Amino acid sequence: MHPAVKLRHIRAFLDIAADGTLSSVARRQGLTQPALSRTLAELEDLLGVALFRREQRRLILTEAGFTFRHHASLAVQALEAGAAALQPGTARGAIRVGILPTAATRLFPRVALRFRSAEPDTLLKIETGPHPYLLDQLRDGRIDLMIGRMPIAGDMAGLTFTHLYEEEIVLVARAGHPLAGQPLALLLQSVPLILPPEDALIRRSVNDYLATLGLPGLRPAMETVALAIGRGILAGSDAVWFISRGVVAEELDRGDLIALPTGVRFLSGSVGITQRQSAQPIPGADLLVRLLHETQTP
Repeated sequence: MHPAVKLRHIRAFLDIAADGTLSSVARRQGLTQPALSRTLAELEDLLGVALFRREQRRLILTEAGFTFRHHASLAVQALEAGAAALQPGTARGAIRVGILPTAATRLFPRVALRFRSAEPDTLLKIETGPHPYLLDQLRDGRIDLMIGRMPIAGDMAGLTFTHLYEEEIVLVARAGHPLAGQPLALLLQSVPLILPPEDALIRRSVNDYLATLGLPGLRPAMETVALAIGRGILAGSDAVWFISRGVVAEELDRGDLIALPTGVRFLSGSVGITQRQSAQPIPGADLLVRLLHETQTP
C-alpha cells in the first residue's frame, strides 16, 4: 500500500460508501464538501483505481470499491479492537449481530438476556433489516454474524452457515376469522392477502405453494414481514398473512392469531447462524453461538 494512505482517507471512504453522498458525510465529519472530495480523490490517486461512480446525486461503489471496502472495514475494526485492548478497565468489546425477522421476536431476545447475564461488559450491537441488506453488512464486515433463514446457495460464497432448527411458514389470521373453515384456495381469493416482500427468502416457497393451489401470480394486498404492521392489519380486518412462525409465535401462543392448515410440509426452512469464513475470532462470540444452540426455539 502506498505509504501516503492515511487513516483519515480510509475513514472518509468507509463513511461515503455507507452513506452514498458527500454532503452528509462532510457535515458529520465537520469538513467542507470540497475538502472531503479532495480526500477521496487523494485516496483514489494513491490506490490507482476509481472507488466510486456517480449516478445522479449519489456515489455508487465500483467493483474495486466493493473489494477495498471489505478489507478496509476489517482493518479499521482490528485497529479499534487493538486500541480498546490497551485500555484497562474498559468494556470488553462489542459483538455486532444482524437479526432477521424470524429470530427477532422470540429467539434472540431470550439469547440476548442470557448473554447479558454471562457477559455484562460486552455490548451487543443489534442490526435489523431485510435479508439482502444484512447480507451486505455481513460481507462488508459491518456485522459479525447474522441470525435467521439460511441464505440461498448462490449467496453462500465466502460464508458459513450453522443450522439451529427447521421453521415452517404459516398462514395466519385473527382469532375468530369468519372464513377459517373455508378451502384455502377460496379463502385466499376472498380476503386481503399479505405476503413477504419479493426479496424475502420465504417468498419463493410461498409462491410455489400458491401455484399448487392453482393461484400462481395471485396479487397480494400488502407485502411485509414486520410483526407490528402485520399484526395490526390482521387485528382490524379479515386479511391473512404468510409469515415465518417465529415472527408470530407469541401471538399464536396467546391465541390472538390462528394458523390456518396448509396441508404441506415444504413450507419450511433452516434457521441458523451465518458468518464470514475469514472472520477473526471475536471475544464473546463463541458464548453467543453456544447460547443460540441452547435456546433455539422452533
